[in-house]
Amino acid sequence: MSYTHTVSFRFRDGITPDSIKELVDKMLILKETCIHPRTGKPYIHSCSGGRDNSVQGLQKGFTHVFVVGFDTKEDRDYYALEDPVHLEFVNWSDSVAADVYAIDFVDGEFV
Repeated sequence: MSYTHTVSFRFRDGITPDSIKELVDKMLILKETCIHPRTGKPYIHSCSGGRDNSVQGLQKGFTHVFVVGFDTKEDRDYYALEDPVHLEFVNWSDSVAADVYAIDFVDGEFV
């Protein structure tokens, strides 16, 4: 079973393209820099994302989305609640993000 974490960003007014690129770069590098405390190795098995291009008009100002994959619930929980590298990113992202929207799921699990 694989655990998927999605996170979307709505940026503060006046944020420059360079600041957005910095957030994108910092988010994508987490796959390599988040290290499992027990194994000493990276534990995120996938990380991808992009800029919104929906034609539906339901984005509510969110422009960038990322999808992060974990092998276990424990890995996802460590990432979300304890990983110091991820938590540093979260704290930093407050300076550029006006709002963040995160949803986690297991593929095919609806109940």
